[in-house]
Amino acid sequence: MIRRIAGSAALAALALTLVSCASNPPAPAPQPQPAPQPQPPPQNPAPQPHDMCGAYEAQKLVGQPRTEIPIPVLPALQRVACTTCPVTQDFNPRRLNFFYDAETGVIKEVRCG
Repeated sequence: MIRRIAGSAALAALALTLVSCASNPPAPAPQPQPAPQPQPPPQNPAPQPHDMCGAYEAQKLVGQPRTEIPIPVLPALQRVACTTCPVTQDFNPRRLNFFYDAETGVIKEVRCG
């Protein structure tokens, strides 16, 4: 019986040695990554829904002298005032307002209202 236990132990040791020497299975081949899709060229963002007066496009005038303000076709829909000048508080979402610095004459803000 001792031979059988010793033989079993030797067989177990041999099996353990063979298992530890076995090579690992090959790693799976990497899957090819899909080619990145070209991005469409950036488009000009749409005007904000609350921009009914065209203030989005007129923002390019901020920092310019007030003499660059275009002469309005419809004066009732455009207002030019200094930042410290009193103006009426009536809100018209279609009216384009230009506010300039009274000392420098530089446009500081363009907004609807």
